[in-house]
Amino acid sequence: MTDYYNVGKIVNTQGIKGEVRVISQTDFPEKRYQKGAVLTLFQEKKAPLELTVKSHRKHKNFDILSFEGHPTINDVEKYRDGILKVAATDMGELEDNEFYYHEIIGLKVVDGQGQEIGKIKEILSPGANDVWVVQRPKKKDALIPYIESVVKKVDLAAGEVEVDIPEGLLDDED
Repeated sequence: MTDYYNVGKIVNTQGIKGEVRVISQTDFPEKRYQKGAVLTLFQEKKAPLELTVKSHRKHKNFDILSFEGHPTINDVEKYRDGILKVAATDMGELEDNEFYYHEIIGLKVVDGQGQEIGKIKEILSPGANDVWVVQRPKKKDALIPYIESVVKKVDLAAGEVEVDIPEGLLDDED
């Protein structure tokens, strides 16, 4: 059986020309939504459906997609709340120091002395670099930028990330 990974959720239609609004959960929207890309739509109580991307554009915080063979709002309305996924076999190779979100979320974060800081619970993509949200025991979540000077080593096999936290980055007051 093929494994699938979430790419985004269809939250609504956009206009009348068969476009849908997608809240993305992918690190590579430009690749996942390129013309001709095949995504699999998963909906409750329905068989998975393969859709081929016809067009993609950004609008506010959404990715706007249309699919081949779906020219009107009536063709796509039924896909609302569906989850778009990509087959693991279509994920492609990453370059060094590139990781998929699902590989990073859940990793233990330790400092240079091996002291555990917390676990990565979410990844934000606000702009130039990703920010990892680290859940810490009995403290506020820490926001750690994914940049070379902070993230020293990602060890997927060991399930941990070593970081060098600049002074003042972690707010340790309760």
